[in-house]
Amino acid sequence: MAKGKEPTAPEEVVHVSGQSNKPLSAPAHALTHKQVTEELKSNALTGLSAADAQARVQEYGPNELGDAEGVKPLRIVVAQIANAMTMVLILAMAVSYGIQSWIEGGVVTFVILLNVVVGFFQEYSAEKTMDSLRSLSSPTANVVRDGESMVVPSAEVVPGDLVELKTGDTVPADLRLFEAVNFETDEALLTGESLPVRKNVDATFPDNTGPGDRLNVAYSSSNVTKGRGKGIVFATGVCTEIGAIASALRKKDSRVRQVKRKPDGSAKPHRYLEAYTLTFTDAVGRFLGVNVGTPLQKKLSKLALLLFFIAIICAIIVLGANRFVAEQEVIIYAVATGLSMIPASLVVVLTITMAAGTKRMVKRNVIVRNLKSLEALGAVTDICSDKTGTLTQGKMVARGAWLPGKGTYTVENSSSPFNPTSGDIRFDSRSPHQIDFKLGGDACGKIATPDQLLKESNLALTDFLDVASLANLATVVQKDGEWHARGDPTEIALQVFASRFNWNRLRLTSGDKPEWSEIAELPFDSDVKRMSVVMQSNATGELFAYTKGAVERVIQICTKYAPEDEATLVDMTDDFRQEILKNMETLAGLGLRVLALASKPYHVDIKKGDDPDRASIECDLIFRGLVGLYDPPRPESAPAVRTCHEAGISVHMLTGDHPETAKAIAIEVNILPRRMDRVARDVAAVLVMTATTFDALSDDEVDALPVLPLVIARCAPSTKVRMIEALHRRGKFCAMTGDGVNDSPSLRRADVGIAMGQSGSDVAKDASDIVLTDDNFASIVAAIEEGRRIFDNIQKFVLHVLSENIAQAGTLLVGLVFKDARGLSVFPLAPVQIVWIIMATSGLPDMGLGFEQAVPGILSRPPQSLKAGIFTLEFLVDMVVYGLWIAALCLASFSLVVFGFGDGDLGEFCNDTYSPACETVFRARATTFACLTWFALFLAWEMIDMRRSFFRMQPGSKRYLTQWMFDIWRNQFLFWAIILGFVTLFPLLYIPVLNTVVFKHLGITWEWGIVFIAAGLFFAGVELWKWCKRIFFRRVERRRLGVAWKDRDVEERVFGEYFSSSDSSAQASEKEAKRQDSQ
Repeated sequence: MAKGKEPTAPEEVVHVSGQSNKPLSAPAHALTHKQVTEELKSNALTGLSAADAQARVQEYGPNELGDAEGVKPLRIVVAQIANAMTMVLILAMAVSYGIQSWIEGGVVTFVILLNVVVGFFQEYSAEKTMDSLRSLSSPTANVVRDGESMVVPSAEVVPGDLVELKTGDTVPADLRLFEAVNFETDEALLTGESLPVRKNVDATFPDNTGPGDRLNVAYSSSNVTKGRGKGIVFATGVCTEIGAIASALRKKDSRVRQVKRKPDGSAKPHRYLEAYTLTFTDAVGRFLGVNVGTPLQKKLSKLALLLFFIAIICAIIVLGANRFVAEQEVIIYAVATGLSMIPASLVVVLTITMAAGTKRMVKRNVIVRNLKSLEALGAVTDICSDKTGTLTQGKMVARGAWLPGKGTYTVENSSSPFNPTSGDIRFDSRSPHQIDFKLGGDACGKIATPDQLLKESNLALTDFLDVASLANLATVVQKDGEWHARGDPTEIALQVFASRFNWNRLRLTSGDKPEWSEIAELPFDSDVKRMSVVMQSNATGELFAYTKGAVERVIQICTKYAPEDEATLVDMTDDFRQEILKNMETLAGLGLRVLALASKPYHVDIKKGDDPDRASIECDLIFRGLVGLYDPPRPESAPAVRTCHEAGISVHMLTGDHPETAKAIAIEVNILPRRMDRVARDVAAVLVMTATTFDALSDDEVDALPVLPLVIARCAPSTKVRMIEALHRRGKFCAMTGDGVNDSPSLRRADVGIAMGQSGSDVAKDASDIVLTDDNFASIVAAIEEGRRIFDNIQKFVLHVLSENIAQAGTLLVGLVFKDARGLSVFPLAPVQIVWIIMATSGLPDMGLGFEQAVPGILSRPPQSLKAGIFTLEFLVDMVVYGLWIAALCLASFSLVVFGFGDGDLGEFCNDTYSPACETVFRARATTFACLTWFALFLAWEMIDMRRSFFRMQPGSKRYLTQWMFDIWRNQFLFWAIILGFVTLFPLLYIPVLNTVVFKHLGITWEWGIVFIAAGLFFAGVELWKWCKRIFFRRVERRRLGVAWKDRDVEERVFGEYFSSSDSSAQASEKEAKRQDSQ
């Protein structure tokens, strides 16, 4: 939905509070939910049809408050002019005009206009891209259309939509609720009520009831703090209650610093001065860009400021070398030298690179909410990931169940997770720990039909199925011959298992004469790890409590069980609890997630809508059995984890599952080493821990562990926070995944918070830095790869710009020694030449470097350090070496033409006008100009890979002589940017008047020989430097690790610190010996 589109109908009428976009017969809170549903022509079970929803979007407009600013062209134009770099150019222009240097002033004016125009279109395009990406990360809504649950942007919600809400969701529009279970919302934004409001769906209220007292309505923009609910949308956009105060929401934060006052409201005079000073410095900081944007943007703005001061120093040096003579040519030389230090395109190219990077990430199922995470992703050393739905498919299937006193049921050959008629059921009277499941087939029991199994069981199976079906919110229905399911994957699996025996919840709780009615619900709580419901038998009026949850948490509140398939109950003993745990570990060892089911008659008088007492429901339960659910790992998870290991990133699994289940899946997806026998004994003891054990340790004890656990089972939200803090104390840089409300603290605490786009709550998304649209672990790896690519590309173009600046400044400063008969310096590069080189060899080529693909092996190297950022020691040395090498070649070319092949006469007034006496200087200047232009352009190609040879950037290629041609053609933007700069050099050299009057040089002939030889030396010098770097870093790595990083096998890279020292060093020595033998 386009952000600029305004709602159509609502603006034209005076909206009545509580009414729909098109008025109903009465406000929604005054009607029953059935009346609202009928008047809006919707359906409380299947919602709207897709076609109807689309038509209503056209009719009512997007569900927006109209507070989105969008892209402001005027603001972009002002930003292009009012920044430090452009102001330096304007200053240079003013100086040029002030000393009547009209040509130089005119050229600088042209450059300023070109910069502003090109910068505007680039920035506008980048802002449009970022604006569209912001809309992707806006809140979403869970709606039901055509009977299917789906996630849509909140802007696409229309009146009549059926919306499902759970804890942590943001209400997308004003809803008339028709189902609410322990449902409370935070309405402080609208009503000022500080406490959450409990909702009552069956009540109706008078028309004139105020918003705060409409307990059957959930308001747009309020947050669900507890429970779950369903409702029909009756108002969207500006017709919602929050729409009435949209103008207040659109109010901008003041940029004026507030005066610090005393408790009585008074303030001393110095506090006013302090506030005004801080406001002024804030404004200057925003103007210079040093206190706005991402950390890297701020750093580059500070760099630009530093270079500005260096430029001033360079200009003073030029004036000083010429005895501060106030000649026009000396001042222009000083201005040119200053301009040579200004990286005019730096911040603009950074913005465009980031915008393009975020756009590429969307294609890889990653939405960037916070631009600073782009810089952080490349530095991630540890990923803490959930298991269900991230490393696994999130499509669970009930594979086995154990009922005490009855036996073990096994489901096999099930091809569809939602189809209860698919697959076979085997029954064995033995317990799971007595069965060898690896044998399969008849060793696991005989195949029987569900009807047979029900007939052969007296009470055990039906009691078990009652819990599986009723302590469950999922729906499984057959529609048009296909099975569809809606709800949590765990509950869907249980509901499908119950439906195999025709024990479907919809059959039991709906229809003309339902068997059961729900009285109360206790949603799953991550602290107690249980979920319960209270159901009433409509035949007898009796109440029953049904509970499911983590095995350890359920059996601790069970006091009875049935030892036989009958009603006789006996007390739960410690021996029987141990038998339960033994069976649980057997099922968990198969990679199954194991839940315990329990129930009891409930003898407390409670009515529907009452607030249930959890303690009275979840106590003295009757244990009914265990169920094992299989959530298969995603096919891409194991390769993705392996890729992380190759990239030097440790992966930690933090899951609510049993340790054995977590361990089985962790080994399957390569999080744990397959050869645990190689792991040192003290390390193996802590690789897999429970949250209880981990949380019981003090911070000092956690820090004393040989390694942090790779798997934490039975994990609570608070455990995630402790894990992040422990990683930070070890100097690690971590990414954390989360989806629930309780995950918000850990997402905020992590260096990169990653929310789930499909299963995640709006609160979790709001706390995150990036959102995965497919909830897939492989997308995290894709995001890290993109983060590293963006970081690399930023480093490349910044290095290119700064090396070029050093080359230009070095050429001009050393060129001060070339003095004419008057004792004034003759510049080897004219001012217009400098400006042209900045324009032609920086802007477009640097942008092309920003679009460069990832270099081979980008995920086969350790993470970079964010402390140094892009300005590493290697970067700084490269910058100086390349800059000085180019400057040396340019000065050598100038000297050869003037002193080697010329007579050494530098003439007089050769900085101003052309004369026969200045021919040698003008030809030397043209040669230097050609050299510097070519070197700056060719350096961009050399920057594609900062260590590999330009002629061998693809190490696995068989094209030994021609691979470089394919490499430069691959990035066509960079290719044509360089070709453009290369080709435009010739008309500048040979067009009369333009060459001698504007550029102060003359067309060259035999001097091309010097240019070509210098170009060959340029490539030879850069290639030699890269070769020296490769040798140096290989030796450094070998000394540090015993064997080069890339030569270590994957398990050695990631698990090397876990292996016993003797084992690890022996393997390293063996690898090194093999490598030397091969050489």
